[in-house]
Amino acid sequence: MTTDPMPRFPAGFLWGVSTSAHQIEGAAEKRERSVWDAFTDRPGRVADGSTAAVACDHYHRYREDVALLAGLGVDAYRFSVSWPRVNSPGGLDFYDRLVDEVCTAGVRPVPTLFHWDLPVTLDWRIRDTAFRFAEYAARVADRLGDRVPSWITLNEPAEHTLLGHALGVHAPGEELLFDALPVAHHQLLAHGLAVRALRAAGARDIGIANSHTPVRAASDAPADREAADFYDLLLNRLFADPLLTGRYPRGVAELMPGDVAADLAVIAEPLDFYGVNYYAPTSVGAPTDAPSDAGGVPVPAGLPFSVRQIEGYPVTDFGWPVVPGGLAEVVTGLRDSYGDRLPPVLITENGCSYPGLDDQDRIAFLDAHLRALHGAVAGGVDVRGYFVWSLLDNFEWAAGYARRFGLVHVDFATLTRTPKASYHWFRELLKAQR
Repeated sequence: MTTDPMPRFPAGFLWGVSTSAHQIEGAAEKRERSVWDAFTDRPGRVADGSTAAVACDHYHRYREDVALLAGLGVDAYRFSVSWPRVNSPGGLDFYDRLVDEVCTAGVRPVPTLFHWDLPVTLDWRIRDTAFRFAEYAARVADRLGDRVPSWITLNEPAEHTLLGHALGVHAPGEELLFDALPVAHHQLLAHGLAVRALRAAGARDIGIANSHTPVRAASDAPADREAADFYDLLLNRLFADPLLTGRYPRGVAELMPGDVAADLAVIAEPLDFYGVNYYAPTSVGAPTDAPSDAGGVPVPAGLPFSVRQIEGYPVTDFGWPVVPGGLAEVVTGLRDSYGDRLPPVLITENGCSYPGLDDQDRIAFLDAHLRALHGAVAGGVDVRGYFVWSLLDNFEWAAGYARRFGLVHVDFATLTRTPKASYHWFRELLKAQR
């Protein structure tokens, strides 16, 4: 890590941290069941056999966690609202209290309306779920909109589609492969309908959080390049193109259900910002006869691509390559691909899993990624904010509690919070940026 001072980001640049409801809230007995509750009930689905029934117990300890936000000195807090909790008695009261606490701390609340914890009674394969989501969005906005200036509709519909419905390694655990495409379409439709519902409720700053990975062909061989282009379509363009151009990539629209042209007009509702979640690039090659591995996710043989290891870079505790330039590559690529159709960008997630309280590797990771991002901003890419994933160590989905992304360490036996070295480093960085 360089000892040079971090370059200054533009005035008004938004600094924040992110969390999600199912990963930190706990208090499962006070809400409806979600697809993740059903998934974690099934033996072998979570690496350490754990559940999120308690997690960080943020539901009861939110004041302590907001005090950590205030001590950190962030401008904004991106959290998610649990649809199953909102469906339960007193659920909106909790978010009412949380938003009040965040505002009192002088921090901007930035709620995400869906971060994978679908009520167990609903199914993204069914078109009606998109309309139920819009109704839910309107209900939340009616309760919180007087204090919430910025909204995010969905988090990472690509991962929820691919990991949860195509490969079955996340909830709801379906292994539909390409028959999961309607799930993608219905989530995108839900986004567009929710944007309309939020606007009707008076919201003026609305975006989505899409994951993006730079896709690198394993070699210059035509078969590898063709496979990489297909993977790029599946992970990146399938979700960005409809939102930003009102069209699916060539050959995709005819695979989607319903009146796709009419739906695309809803999906492409104008956005005020475009959220980008970035963790690592992906190397892709031609299909092989054996399964491959995408950062710990098993990819079966028989698909039109295989995922390869990226050599020559250090890796995180999750085994993901640390490639800071990939963040600049993503935002620059979006600018170059979509031009004026791309609204201002927020980096809604960027972070890494490492153990320990003296987490120098995390500090080096964040430092390098911020320097790369600053280079993209200096090069003319309109990036207006950066959110670290995550404030707290948490329930890391199918990895359980074995992976730690937090600036704050959580002892899951006692629920004691302890700021890590990276927390103190980020606090000093924010002071220097002001």
